[in-house]
Amino acid sequence: MKTIVAVSSEQADTRGRPGEVLCGKWILLLLSLFPLIGLASGTSQQPPRWSLEIKGGNFFPGEDNWEAYYGDDKTGQISGAIAYKVTRQFEVGIDGSYIKDKGKGLAPQQEQITGKVTLELYPVQLFALVRGVFSENQWLVPYLGAGWSRIYYEQDIGGQEKRRGDATGTHIRGGLQLLLDNIDRSTAWGFYESFGVNNSYFFLEVQRSSVEIGSDPVELGGISYQAGLLFEF
Repeated sequence: MKTIVAVSSEQADTRGRPGEVLCGKWILLLLSLFPLIGLASGTSQQPPRWSLEIKGGNFFPGEDNWEAYYGDDKTGQISGAIAYKVTRQFEVGIDGSYIKDKGKGLAPQQEQITGKVTLELYPVQLFALVRGVFSENQWLVPYLGAGWSRIYYEQDIGGQEKRRGDATGTHIRGGLQLLLDNIDRSTAWGFYESFGVNNSYFFLEVQRSSVEIGSDPVELGGISYQAGLLFEF
């Protein structure tokens, strides 16, 4: 390897584009779950059973040489997640993200710059988390979670073969949610009547993942700082 995250050609994955496959699976998953979300919304007296979140922010890679090849120690990240509430304080779910960065390619034998390189990461995570919520009108809700991570990557290096692959690891996450319903209750009630949303939150989240690939390990994980909106049904 050099040029995060190129591996040898023997390790390169020649399957179809992971982004296309992953996006297709996400669409099918969400379409199959939306009817269940509708059933779970129920009446205002029933506790929510599902949550949907949309978030975005910055990803700080754990690989030491990232900045040398990509010109910065961070890049953008957008994510979405859906979770089922086993109890009011405990839930399990799936999270998907998209991360992209561009930099300089390096020939593995001559150690010379060969052109531009584009790296795309598609992390998928299964997680369980605990929320410190004890009242439906609680302003601030802290949470902590952990789970399994799998990162699909696609790397296009100028003058070299396109590389694809994936690796598995773990992650932890934590954050703080601010209940928006208390700010404007009339709007919150209209949101419930129109869309079945029981509660809406603005949240900040920190996530750390560890996912290595290759015999000379390259770290695909890192630290994410994201902000977003969460809706409970």
